[in-house]
Amino acid sequence: MAKKRYALYISRPLAHKFDQVAQQRHGSKSAMLEEALRLSLEPQRVPGAEEVLVRRLDQLHKVVGTVNRDVAIVTETLALFVRYFLTITPPLPQSEQEPARLLGRERFQVFVAQVGRRLATDHRLVSEVLETIASNNPDLFATASDDTPLRTRSAGSGNGTPREAAARTEESKEDTSHG
Repeated sequence: MAKKRYALYISRPLAHKFDQVAQQRHGSKSAMLEEALRLSLEPQRVPGAEEVLVRRLDQLHKVVGTVNRDVAIVTETLALFVRYFLTITPPLPQSEQEPARLLGRERFQVFVAQVGRRLATDHRLVSEVLETIASNNPDLFATASDDTPLRTRSAGSGNGTPREAAARTEESKEDTSHG
């Protein structure tokens, strides 16, 4: 096999180490460089490595799918909550704003503590909610369609604006849920 000649420049410390290794192996420097370049340019195939990588990529694909689903659930839940909250919450009079801020800070501290406790365990609320829905109403996700029926009921009831009807609906839910 014909060989091609190269003139290479390497740093002095690397050249010194290269000379030492060549002396220890009792081989030619050209053969050592050729072997090192071949190993660098043509990595060895490890038997079964591709199958392991494919299996691991499949696992990662499933995990990413689960994360995407959870993020979509959280995003939709937050968006619906914010829209609902902003729709039904009337502005507070100036005299009630400071006590509301103090109560809000206290509630926020409780909320942060609850989130911390949840994150310290592996049991997530999203999983709990999904399990509850799956056991109580498994076809809910297939049949749920925004909140159009709610809008239609409140708009067509003739009982004021949709905002007032939604507030009355929420009050009646609270009355029945507390006892």
